[in-house]
Amino acid sequence: MDITTVIGLILGLVLIFIAIFTGGGGGIFINVPSLLITVGGAIAATTIAFPLPEVLRVIKIVSKTFFIKSPDPNEVIKNVAKFATTARREGILALEDMSADLDDEFMKKGIQLAVDGTAPDILKEILETEIAYLEERHSAGQDILSFLADMSPAFGMIGTLIGLIQMLKTLEDPSQIGAGMAVALITTFYGAFMANLLFIPMAAKLKNRTKEEVLIKTLIIEGVMSIQSGDNPRIVEEKLKAYLAPKLRVSTEEAGGGTA
Repeated sequence: MDITTVIGLILGLVLIFIAIFTGGGGGIFINVPSLLITVGGAIAATTIAFPLPEVLRVIKIVSKTFFIKSPDPNEVIKNVAKFATTARREGILALEDMSADLDDEFMKKGIQLAVDGTAPDILKEILETEIAYLEERHSAGQDILSFLADMSPAFGMIGTLIGLIQMLKTLEDPSQIGAGMAVALITTFYGAFMANLLFIPMAAKLKNRTKEEVLIKTLIIEGVMSIQSGDNPRIVEEKLKAYLAPKLRVSTEEAGGGTA
């Protein structure tokens, strides 16, 4: 689990609730019609704008921001260097049994293609196609989240307008104006809350997660191709470390591995 996402969400909720309750109680912030307008309207508009299967799929994609943490690039480099060492000592066919224990299906596929003698350009094309479709799926998720972020305040404003119209009908009773205005503004609060604490951060998180996954998969592609070409494990390691910022680089010895 990516704990930073959970911490950020909980911290945001706690701070907002503290502000609400220290300002006089939370009862006035609960309004079912306002919720129906804001939440229901945003969801309805999203189902109009996007195919239903994509809207449903975004739930699974968004779960990645909460429950799946990207692998450490240095761990990936360590594993690739380990495979390179075995291939150097025993030949590339020895990697077939090693790859069977891999949890990373992308790396397993790359190793298997190399073991099968796939031409380097074809191997790279196959794996890069997988990356392209990963980016496409995540991009669709980002688009839906960004659309929800736009629609939530918009429907919050619609709810506010509805509340104001209803309030104007009771102007003959000045004592009701304050309460009516408060209810009218709740939908705007709901829309801003949903957009700024949920949908915009989730879209940004998914974008960053996409970059992390693409980096990991790029390291695997370059590593597999280097192994296939018979590069020295140390050279393989140095090639892959070049993709990381200097402060993030860890040698395979420090990470618990070794090369030969």
